[in-house]
Amino acid sequence: MLPWKRVLRPFATLLLAAAALTVPVTSAAHAETAAFAESAPTSGWNDFSCKPSAAHPRPVVLVHGTLANSVDNWLVLAPYLEDRGYCVFSLDYGQLPGVPFFHALGPIDKSAEQLSAYVDKVLAATGATKADLVGHSQGGMMPRYYLKFLGGAAKVNALVGIAPNSHGTTLSGLTKLLPFFPGAEDVLNAASPALAQQIAGSDFMTNLNAGGDTVPGVRYTVIATKYDEVVTPYRTQFLSGANVKNVLIQDLCPLDLSEHALIGLMDKIAFHEVANALDPARATPTTCASALS
Repeated sequence: MLPWKRVLRPFATLLLAAAALTVPVTSAAHAETAAFAESAPTSGWNDFSCKPSAAHPRPVVLVHGTLANSVDNWLVLAPYLEDRGYCVFSLDYGQLPGVPFFHALGPIDKSAEQLSAYVDKVLAATGATKADLVGHSQGGMMPRYYLKFLGGAAKVNALVGIAPNSHGTTLSGLTKLLPFFPGAEDVLNAASPALAQQIAGSDFMTNLNAGGDTVPGVRYTVIATKYDEVVTPYRTQFLSGANVKNVLIQDLCPLDLSEHALIGLMDKIAFHEVANALDPARATPTTCASALS
């Protein structure tokens, strides 16, 4: 191996591991919330005594993104939905041994099994027959494995993905560097399987999307931003198939500059579209003014 390759291989691996879908960790928005995320009360969500209303008969399960967790990813959206009368729940998944707080790093198929068990728990507690799922980044993609391979389609009415990694990411071209660093992908896969699995062209992504993006009986909504620098190109987030609605947030509000992290953490324009997707019969137009709602 050339000496420069020997030196740069660990650097490239570290760069990809740090960058691949980690913006929720490094963003300014996260810096403001991370300090108290571990001790933050869920202030009404994850209340297993909550019973869905006639207006909102299905519980909402929030599925966080890579290197996030069940609290910090949802400090704005969970109360937003709770204030609108939903029973709201969120889970931690994809934990690696010895890695606290930063989750969704383990094998995605195993994470989907965790989601399956959690949805069963929520349905049993609430008495509902189906749930709605809302996920950010990996959390908008991983549930599709649950729907397709683990029987989730019988238990889920709708999946709403906020900046989901639907077809794998090139990470603004960084993943194209992997072939130049022999062994880097093996190191990445061993250290954090979910990161390697989310690269465009991975075996996992190929298997997930084989035969179509959707399964019958589930409504799908994708909410994307053209400023996404993590799941790239951003249009790969969109799904094809029956019962799919793809939304580019700038088509609703050209002034919305949210990128990958902010659209999931605190973008109320995007959250208004989430509410519309959960209750299409009562949907109202999403505009720049929705940021004030």
